Formats: sequence, C-alpha cells, structure tokens
Amino acid sequence: MTLRVVREVERKVTKIGNSLGVTLPQEVLEHLGIGQGDEVGFDIVNGQVTIKKKQNLKLPKGIDEEFLEQINDVINEYDQTFRNLVDR
Repeated sequence: MTLRVVREVERKVTKIGNSLGVTLPQEVLEHLGIGQGDEVGFDIVNGQVTIKKKQNLKLPKGIDEEFLEQINDVINEYDQTFRNLVDR
C-alpha cells in the first residue's frame, strides 16, 4: 500500500506585466522536476486544474502534435463516459 501525503499550498494571484500569474513554491517545482525555461501543461477537468511538466516526446512518423492534442481533448472531455462504459 502506498501512502499519499497531501499538502495544500496557497499563493496570491499577482500582476505580471499585462497578465495575472501565480508563483510556484520551490517544493512544487522540485516535485514536478520543473526549472526555469521548462514548459508546463494544464489539464482542466471538472473545475480543477492539474499542472504537469511538458514532456518532449519524439512523435512517430505521420503523427503531429496537433493530432495528439485533439485526442487528449476528446479523452478529457469524455473521461467519465469512458469510465462508465467499463462498468457495463
């Protein structure tokens, strides 16, 4: 059995140039393996946002990043439907 430790971290939204932003604490950066210049992705599902370090994947010939993003959008949109089908 794996023990999962959850720690809530809070930050204020600040103005960064003409945008709004949130800084990430060092422990979060270390946990995600993120450093300055790295790209991150955001998954938004049911009112919650998950931050992930963007992985540089070598795509198979004939598959482009836009196609993978579209597939990911479909999976995210219909995630609960797919899960419900498993129970049938």
